[in-house]
Amino acid sequence: MTVADVIPISGPRDEPGAEQCRAMTSSGRRCRNKATGPDGYCGVHRQARRDQPAAQQGDAIQEALAFLRRRLTGEYQIDEFGFDRELTEEVLAPLARLLHEQWWRVDWIGLENIPSEGGALLVSNHAGTLPWDAVAMKFGVLDKHPAHRHVRLLAADLAFRLPFIGPLARKSGNTLATSEDALRLLEAGEILGVFPEGYKGLGKPFSQRYKLQRFGRGGFIELALRAKAPVIPVSIVGSEEIYPMIHNAKTIARIGGFPYFPITPFFPWLGPLGLIPLPTKWIIEFGPPISTEDHDPEAWQDPLTVFELTDRIRDEIQQTLYRNLMHRRSVFY
Repeated sequence: MTVADVIPISGPRDEPGAEQCRAMTSSGRRCRNKATGPDGYCGVHRQARRDQPAAQQGDAIQEALAFLRRRLTGEYQIDEFGFDRELTEEVLAPLARLLHEQWWRVDWIGLENIPSEGGALLVSNHAGTLPWDAVAMKFGVLDKHPAHRHVRLLAADLAFRLPFIGPLARKSGNTLATSEDALRLLEAGEILGVFPEGYKGLGKPFSQRYKLQRFGRGGFIELALRAKAPVIPVSIVGSEEIYPMIHNAKTIARIGGFPYFPITPFFPWLGPLGLIPLPTKWIIEFGPPISTEDHDPEAWQDPLTVFELTDRIRDEIQQTLYRNLMHRRSVFY
């Protein structure tokens, strides 16, 4: 709101002890009125400041209505993989922000190691019964990285077969973990997030927390070598304790077609309340990128090269986990 320059008839600002209003007029000059309150503003400018939140609130309502109109009419864009950028940034990101900023209070280390442009592969440990670590990493990079880059997570087919979760995973930028799709994304300059432990890490018992499982056959290294993309090791501390899994009910898992069925101190005993993750203290560190530029074009077909790079990245993640566990004062702070 623009307020015109007000010139007082009498000279109140010349009175002993009178203070001039701290506001600036539309012409860029200091307001000549006397400040009439402890905030240092005159009555005119104080009212203008009160009107500003209402105007901002009105703008927010208009933006929300415009968003709903676009969703209802289908006037929004998705890419060939089903990624809905607007839904991810306007709806999902604020929800995820509450988790990684307020609930888990994540400390972010090494975000500068993620390039501002071009393809790269984020390789992370995976744990916590449910894949909240993937959610925190994805939306944390979107929020905290200077370039606000989207991480395109590679997920197993189970994620896309679940009702509601499957379409949401696709719309938020995740794609099926196939080498063809992953290579296309890397060559298009996207950031990929992979979790080589898979369900072995996600569903491991609480007694094995922070002990990395086998990294598969090194498929992610083959991708990086083919695309000549840097590999960035990611170490996540805090996710292991959100659902302490004390038992895997294999019979129930087999009946339901799941890789495991977790029994925790709270689930299934507390019903839906048992699905609330514990507010543990998280540390997510992005290590220095490992370049693949110097390798031969056919290096991805060399089992020894793939094994050595896979083992190197796994060891770096494991050592970083141990170091950050020592720096964390407690599970919850």
